[in-house]
Formats: sequence, C-alpha cells, structure tokens
Amino acid sequence: MHELSIMDSALRMAVQYAEEHQATRIHRITMRIGDVSGVAIEALTFAFEVLSPETQAEGVELIIERVPARCWCAQCGQEFEPTSPIFECPRCGTLSRKLLQGREMELASMEVS
Repeated sequence: MHELSIMDSALRMAVQYAEEHQATRIHRITMRIGDVSGVAIEALTFAFEVLSPETQAEGVELIIERVPARCWCAQCGQEFEPTSPIFECPRCGTLSRKLLQGREMELASMEVS
C-alpha cells in the first residue's frame, strides 16, 4: 500500500510548512490525484485517518481532487479524455502516446492559522 507512504510524506510537508510559518493549526489540506497515478483515493483517505491522529493534522479537513486523464493525438491534433486504459483517439482511432494530465500526486494547498 504505497498510499500510506504518500500520505505520510504529504502530512510531513504540511506539518513542516505549518511550523515554518508559526501556524498553530492546520484546517484544510487539498491534494490532487490523477486517475492514472496508480493511487487509490479510498486507500489514501484511509491512510490519512490512520496517520493524522496526534499530529497537527488531527481533525483536518482532507479534500482530494480527482484529476482525469487527458491525452493528445499527434495524428489529428485532438485533445481527449480516454474512456479505457488504451488511449485511443475518439476522432481518428490513433493510439495516443502523449498524456497531458492524470499522473498528478500533489499536495495542492493548505489552510493554516
């Protein structure tokens, strides 16, 4: 379960940021997770519930924004959202080799005081 290590890193970054800015409380953490990042959002949420107690992140609102996969077709210049694991252009049927978004795993924002 690599979600545990991902969330551990995110919480460490959040706590470090709060400490560096003399914040006493973290209110909200927003993460962006891509559909093809290999991260299970449910497992990430579970990892947060396990790791956040007894830290500055205990009781924090966790928001996870899903980032859909977007591809680009070199053949016809079409940008598209794939509907299967095979990134086939819906316009011309060419397989895309260019993933524009969907791999994201990031701590996007925090609210502290």
